[in-house]
Amino acid sequence: MSLVDLIAQADERGLVASGLACLDRCVPLLGDDDEVLRPLWSSLADGDAWGERLAKARAELDSAESDLGSGSDADPALAVGDEERAVVLARRMLAAAPDDPSAAPALREWADACSAAALQIHRLLDVAADGDGPLVAAELRRQVTVLELLAGRGAGGLRPALAVSTEGRRVLRAVVSRRARGRS
Repeated sequence: MSLVDLIAQADERGLVASGLACLDRCVPLLGDDDEVLRPLWSSLADGDAWGERLAKARAELDSAESDLGSGSDADPALAVGDEERAVVLARRMLAAAPDDPSAAPALREWADACSAAALQIHRLLDVAADGDGPLVAAELRRQVTVLELLAGRGAGGLRPALAVSTEGRRVLRAVVSRRARGRS
């Protein structure tokens, strides 16, 4: 099944987890704390305090924003380089996260937007010039895998979905680090 079909068929938990997983994999662009979104994953599992945990994650990542110098409402087209455009897209994912994880129309829009933004971020940071390089292909596979895990296992798919996101976050962290070393 295609990514578009999987998002279209996902339930509320699948949509929230899909968007959160995309955002989680892009956290290396927003700061140094890879575990900042972990409480949101817990909220999906226990159904508790999503809004509070989202506000806390936003506050923590907003404090990291001053170190990075990129505004969350900036236009990616105006950003100087690919990494700056990627940061703006990641900030938009975080800013657009719904405060209520049961608002179905908003969730589907957010999951769709996160999917597209994560793919664009990986395209911007991929070393392949054609835009269909290994980083983009791996991100697409991860998005499909997360949605399949949740469709097949429900709440039991959250832990393996988090593992898939953690792997993707490590890959993106390595890419960001390698790009930073290349600029030095």
